[in-house]
Amino acid sequence: MKAFLMFRDRDVDISADLPGNAAALIEDLGLDTLLRAMSGDDEFLLEVARRGVLSSLTDVDEIAYRQHVLQDCLEHAAVVREMYNVAVEAVTGGKKIYRGIFARSPDSILRWSIEALRLFAGVLAQLRRIADEHAAGFRSEGFRALFATLEAELGDEYFQAVDEHLSRLRFRGGVLLSAELGKGNKGAGYVLRRGGPRKQGWLSRVPGGNRSSFTLRISDRDQSGHQALSELRGRGINLAANALAQSTDHILSFFTMLRRELGFYVGCLNVHDRLAGKQEPLCMPVPVPPGGGVAMSFRGLYDLCLSLRTDGRAVGNDADADGRTLVVITGANEGGKSTFLRSVGLAQLLMQCGMLVPAESFSATVGTGLFTHYRREEDAAMESGKLDEELRRMSEIADRVRPGGVVLFNESFAATNEREGSAIARQIVRALVESGVRVFLVTHLFDLAYGLFAQGPATALFLRAERADDGRRTFRLIEGEPLPTSYGQDLYDRIFGAVPDPAGRR
Repeated sequence: MKAFLMFRDRDVDISADLPGNAAALIEDLGLDTLLRAMSGDDEFLLEVARRGVLSSLTDVDEIAYRQHVLQDCLEHAAVVREMYNVAVEAVTGGKKIYRGIFARSPDSILRWSIEALRLFAGVLAQLRRIADEHAAGFRSEGFRALFATLEAELGDEYFQAVDEHLSRLRFRGGVLLSAELGKGNKGAGYVLRRGGPRKQGWLSRVPGGNRSSFTLRISDRDQSGHQALSELRGRGINLAANALAQSTDHILSFFTMLRRELGFYVGCLNVHDRLAGKQEPLCMPVPVPPGGGVAMSFRGLYDLCLSLRTDGRAVGNDADADGRTLVVITGANEGGKSTFLRSVGLAQLLMQCGMLVPAESFSATVGTGLFTHYRREEDAAMESGKLDEELRRMSEIADRVRPGGVVLFNESFAATNEREGSAIARQIVRALVESGVRVFLVTHLFDLAYGLFAQGPATALFLRAERADDGRRTFRLIEGEPLPTSYGQDLYDRIFGAVPDPAGRR
């Protein structure tokens, strides 16, 4: 059996490596907050969430398949959580069954397999009950296929057959074997036979009355004899023990994968519940195929991780960046530019793993990869200057990014003077855009921003952090050309107090 809740035709590849830029995405987008919210401090769910979020899908059909499963999870959250708990019970219960020191002996393998299969049979019965009670309410292809499999393969006849086989494999009446003499008069061709109740006539109970079989009794103190008998028994049950162990491993692998795949959706439900409690909007995004042109438009987009970290609601932003290959964000210091950039990156990442997006509506082209180039704080362990370190990271991105990718720049190349930093950034941005890469750029370098505004591509969009007349930050982005000031005086006044000049002005 297969779960197939993450993909239509395959399991999740848990051995696949994470993207090479996974660490940068986690740091720059603040993903630790999201992953902890998804996991609820459960280490297993944390790993599931990390792999699920960072392993982006690039096929629109695969994204839609996962979205439909998630929609079912949202509508039947209690049922999905019950199924997840059932899978956890099976996996953890199987691990608790003691295999013994001699776990490789046929007897030990048989005992463990019987106990494990009895546990799994009970858990499978719970899954079948859930399917019987709730399958009609699920509409996604993934859940309907799973429930259909459970109903087809887990009938009453199946459970009855399992119970009969397990009872027989306990060999309460002993093990019936057949064998023949091989080379050197050694036993060969051991075959386990199906034993059955035998009715003995009165003649067989008379001493010496039945000469068709012989009985060999081993003394309680004969350790060698008992060991030889145990080895003989093991040869007979070896094939049965291995077959039963393979069946056990097959069912365990099903529960392991079911737990992992349902765990991703349980993480989605955990985040949904957190944000719904704050009345924050969440939407099912609309992915646009790569061949459908460059698209990105949204309403009420906010930084999900900021909302998870604070008690209040985050400020949302609207934008229509369809057809825009370059988005430049400038404006007042502490005006929400970096927060907006994170919200864009998070939305793109969440859409491409099949999750809900923190917005009233969101639509974007499916990218071939998401990359971040953020300013880093000074590190004493650096072997070179900050500019060299920025250029090295940029070189790594250039090696990985492909046409259709998305790159987020946040105050990059500010480690040198404005003229040099602007020249470096301008050439890099233009090269990326001309190569078919979408760029989002937050910068306080006026020479860079205005140069792109005056001579940049026609497909560029310029947003500016809004500032009220009294210096208050609204944390909203509006369309507007770059200004030669970031209003640092506002911050100075807020921290140290306004100082009037002789003319009575601030």
